[in-house]
Amino acid sequence: MSNKSPEGPPPAYPAQPGYAPAQPGYAPTQPGYGAPPGYGAPPGYNAPPPGYGQTSTTVVMAQPSTVVLHPARLGESPAQMQCPRCNAQIVTSTYYETGSLTWLAAGIICIVGCWLGCCLIPFCIDGTKDVVHQCPNCKSQVGAYRRL
Repeated sequence: MSNKSPEGPPPAYPAQPGYAPAQPGYAPTQPGYGAPPGYGAPPGYNAPPPGYGQTSTTVVMAQPSTVVLHPARLGESPAQMQCPRCNAQIVTSTYYETGSLTWLAAGIICIVGCWLGCCLIPFCIDGTKDVVHQCPNCKSQVGAYRRL
């Protein structure tokens, strides 16, 4: 006796409910899952042409707003403002100048009894001095931050 198998393709499995029929050369897809990313539709599938149904996207970019400071509201750090003399949009340059707080601190140190040179320390510390803001274009003084 010989066990000969019939020639030809193997018998097809019956279709399972919920699964799409398999196309030649492709595995059946499971319900709820599409094609993997980067892969197109299998041949024979009436897929829409590339670009169909895509909409263009408009990107709106907001520009940072410019806060124009009044010279009376300047602080210790350089500020962005409009120069009142040359009307240019600038970031002020700053430098330190001896002010009332510097002299007051030196006087208090002298009264306490440290008059042999310690009273000169406030003149070396920027934290006791006034900050003067000037325009980098026309070099005019646009304001100052007075500590006292």
